[in-house]
Amino acid sequence: MTAEELKVLVTEAIQATNSNDIEKAVFHTDPDCILNGERFGREGDRLRTSGMAHAFPDGKWEIDDLVAEGDKIVLRWTFRGTNLGELATLGLPATGKQVVFSGMSLYRVANGMFTEIWEGYDRLTLLQQLGVIPS
Repeated sequence: MTAEELKVLVTEAIQATNSNDIEKAVFHTDPDCILNGERFGREGDRLRTSGMAHAFPDGKWEIDDLVAEGDKIVLRWTFRGTNLGELATLGLPATGKQVVFSGMSLYRVANGMFTEIWEGYDRLTLLQQLGVIPS
């Protein structure tokens, strides 16, 4: 795949996530995908994506930078949303607070599928904005 084709895969996944189209958002996640070195798969991606949509129903992912080379895509992103539902991945009830935090994701692609994802985000800022820890 060309660099532009790789960028389209990620852009389509982000747009689908922002539209709460979970199935389209995870369509290119390989069933055996690895996230940060651990088996994750499409089902893990589906749970994570739907969990964020539940916790932040107005949430939007913005693409700040998108770079592709070889079989890899690097995405720098910003997330904005209001915490109106339980954030199950962190075991937190809804707070009603607005958040803005950023992160980066690196995807490895094979045959049009995300086979490996390495991701990091500013969890400290998120937890401070939710009021879980002092700022």
